[in-house]
Amino acid sequence: MAERAHPRPKLYPPPEFPPRRPARFARTPPAVFPVILGLFGLGLALRRGVAAGVPEGVGDMVLGAVAVLWVFAVLAYLAKMARRVPVVMEDLRVLPGRAGLAAGTMGALALAAAVAPLSVTVAKGVLVAGLVAHGVLMVAVLRVLLSLPPEGRGVTPVFHLTFVGFIVGGIAAPAVGWEGLAVALLWGAVPVALAIWAASAVQLVRRVPPAPLRPLLWVHLAPASLIATVAGATGTGWLALAALVLATAILLALLVTARWVLESGFSPMWGAMTFPLAAYGSALFANGFGLAGLVVTVVTLGVVPWVAWRVFTLWGSGRLAAVTNAAEA
Repeated sequence: MAERAHPRPKLYPPPEFPPRRPARFARTPPAVFPVILGLFGLGLALRRGVAAGVPEGVGDMVLGAVAVLWVFAVLAYLAKMARRVPVVMEDLRVLPGRAGLAAGTMGALALAAAVAPLSVTVAKGVLVAGLVAHGVLMVAVLRVLLSLPPEGRGVTPVFHLTFVGFIVGGIAAPAVGWEGLAVALLWGAVPVALAIWAASAVQLVRRVPPAPLRPLLWVHLAPASLIATVAGATGTGWLALAALVLATAILLALLVTARWVLESGFSPMWGAMTFPLAAYGSALFANGFGLAGLVVTVVTLGVVPWVAWRVFTLWGSGRLAAVTNAAEA
């Protein structure tokens, strides 16, 4: 009896040799922006802490250096967009991309706060541009979320960055004479933040987040800290105090569970810790708790630059894009 012929194995193209290298900036990872935002937060905290004993001018030096970093990262991402605009929507389909791009537009709002004491006109322009950019990003994120399967639309801490991130503009607005804008941003942020906290609490009870995503829980600290800062600046003392108490409770919970939250070891997700921690220090300074703010800011001085350096090292080696699933243009 004749033997049965075996099917011919499927042919695959041979691997490229030498391996193809992406074009420069074609895979700029959005995950670089959270640590830059954290460095902005550190600079703003140092500037605000002058009355508590921080040497004058240190905050401005940090903010100047971080502004250069942010501009470079934005130009690198714009170069990626110039190659293929739809790459933005591809980046928004993954959690690190959504977090990173939201932090990038929030960086413009932080830059406005940094520039405000130097030039009100420039700060106003940057503030408006940042709010518009963040609004466009929010619409794009909503569009992407609606296209995802139901399991991909769950509430995450990153929702705070996308939907509450506008409140960073409330730091710069009073400094440029737009206190009404600060009040509007404040009261627009409060109900959204409360809804995200509530939904996240329910999810946390029902389902334990996987270890690699747990550092994102630190993002919950940022809205409370920012609400405390902006409420203090706009004369809503009771709200500032309530938000500061909530922020303190969130921070204590994060510190108590730190071993569990950071169980998976260092990853670019640790960048999510940097801005909330710095924002908490600023909130303490803004509400008259100078000594406590000084202690938190000293800790932030050790944590934020170290995490930022680790992330920048990954970016320089080309591994940051790979580990965060950044899209390639």
